[in-house]
Amino acid sequence: MPDRYAFLGPQGTFTEAALRTLPYAADGDYLPFSTVTAVLDAVRQGEADVALVALENSVEGSVPTTLDELATGEPLQIVDEVHLPVSFALLVRPGTTLDQIKTVASHPHAQPQCRRWLAANVPDAEWRAATSNAEAAQHVADGHYDAALAGSFAAARYGLTALVSDIHDVADAMTRFVALRLPCAPSAPTGADKTTIVAFIADDHPGALLEILTEFAVRGVNLTFIQSRPTGDGLGRYLFWIDCEGHVSEARVGEALTGLRRVCTGVRFLGSYPRADEVRPQIRRGTRDEDFTAAEAWLRTIRTGLPADGK
Repeated sequence: MPDRYAFLGPQGTFTEAALRTLPYAADGDYLPFSTVTAVLDAVRQGEADVALVALENSVEGSVPTTLDELATGEPLQIVDEVHLPVSFALLVRPGTTLDQIKTVASHPHAQPQCRRWLAANVPDAEWRAATSNAEAAQHVADGHYDAALAGSFAAARYGLTALVSDIHDVADAMTRFVALRLPCAPSAPTGADKTTIVAFIADDHPGALLEILTEFAVRGVNLTFIQSRPTGDGLGRYLFWIDCEGHVSEARVGEALTGLRRVCTGVRFLGSYPRADEVRPQIRRGTRDEDFTAAEAWLRTIRTGLPADGK
């Protein structure tokens, strides 16, 4: 039986385009949902096997709904990630010209990526928010708005025309998506992996963030992403979303996580999974698995009273 894949719909979103880049999803059943929360809940409630959601964009930054849902909602685990180049097209009903456009709809993350272009080319148009860029295209097709910022691939699906293509304020923009399942054992390490956790601090005090960073730094673990988010429990209560290089099965990463568990009120493990960019970390001397094994053996000799090599 093929897996069921939940994604932010309707059909024609960048999330669907990202999902179609996963080889193992080619024969799956695609299930569109109207919000990120609904996509994730589909897996939590057994309606889907895998959820794919946007996590961050190279221009607009992280997607708060995704971060908050995964940090504090019912647990899910990241099993894969996708990096998708993102460029927008201005989709209109056939025959529409630029001077006729008075309203432009898009997902809230799309508008900031095209703000300067919109100001220069349709300065009098008002922007309207949609739950996805494909929904914006659907609203244009239904006559509610004049234009939509969406992927050019959505034009044919909704009977629209790409009046202008390759729209962006910053070239080579990229969006990172993550695939999630119910909590499970991490896949085997590949040598080019990423681990994601959420760390909860006890209170807002001097050095709270330094305590977290130190656990990674002293073990030579490089961070690729860190962002604070309020826990919702009151002012001064924060959690930190952290991505680091490496796999939880590696000694340096595992020890960093156990160190965090000692200094934080809680640590949520969100997965170790292959990096989309396949970049392998530069592992410093003294932080390889064999270095940790040798150090532990040395300590055992001291504790048991046997002669120990002091080097």
